[in-house]
Amino acid sequence: MSQIKNLTELSQALKREAKKQGFDPVGISRLPGSERIQLRTAALQRWLEVGHQADMKWMAAPRRQQIESLLEGVTSVLSVGLNYYIKTKKEPKALSIARYGWGRDYHKVVKQRLKKLGRWLENERPNCQWKICVDSSPLLDKVWAEEAGLGWIGKHSNLINKDYGSWIVLGHLLCTEPLLADDPSKPLCGKCQTCITACPTKAITEPFVINSNLCLAYHTIENRSSELPKNISESLGTWVAGCDICQDVCPWNQRKLTSSQDPEMQPKNWMLKLTKKQALSWSDEEWKKKLQGSALKRIKPWMWRRNTKAIQTELSKYSNKERKS
Repeated sequence: MSQIKNLTELSQALKREAKKQGFDPVGISRLPGSERIQLRTAALQRWLEVGHQADMKWMAAPRRQQIESLLEGVTSVLSVGLNYYIKTKKEPKALSIARYGWGRDYHKVVKQRLKKLGRWLENERPNCQWKICVDSSPLLDKVWAEEAGLGWIGKHSNLINKDYGSWIVLGHLLCTEPLLADDPSKPLCGKCQTCITACPTKAITEPFVINSNLCLAYHTIENRSSELPKNISESLGTWVAGCDICQDVCPWNQRKLTSSQDPEMQPKNWMLKLTKKQALSWSDEEWKKKLQGSALKRIKPWMWRRNTKAIQTELSKYSNKERKS
């Protein structure tokens, strides 16, 4: 029998349970949200209208702009973050892989833990309906995380938290139970444009706007063409899967950050040592085995080889730079 009687106690207890699952930061928002929700939604529509989504047609799903369509009667959203920053570096001559992909597939990790929270909430409020969303769901995930006070959306379009920088993946628990909302986050990027300046392809066309057609992460992960565009190939550096350049240079990521001790987030050894020879010689079966349980299995074996071929001539130059730094 539940001992939690009121909205405030339930909201606080739910956030405590979320932290027990390894989530931090955590926060709650209430529908319809502040005026910023409408502003961000309108910004998404403008982004779509100019074609910045490239071939990611799923970004135009109408439900992404209508959270009520995801769960009938939804009144509240619990937003959670999971720190994936690991204080380590790849080997100097290795190819570069985006940090979020180093460990176990975060979609599965976040979903499994949010399910436990959903069951906990259902036990406290048997009539409550709930639904789990990660970034593969048609939800404005960073917008609702910002609304719940987890952090603010930076000019590189990633959510930035004061304590963890932008190295957090997000998850959301939508529910029909009215919960106590936290204050939305306030933007703290100020006049800084470091991420905009650092992007080698100028994919950040203006603050908060990413043109996927110019983004290295998009092309190495989502582009299904047999060859990468010339301007992308010329700018890859050593990036074979994703790109962290705009995050690496962010002042909020330059501070002393907490290295995640979460066993699910620890990097697979090969990801820090991947050479061009391995990337080109591994068979499809070997690649599938390596990528089992990884968020990067979205990059098919032939794409790993395509990306590697595009950056072959750059490797020695970049490894020399890293040795000097």
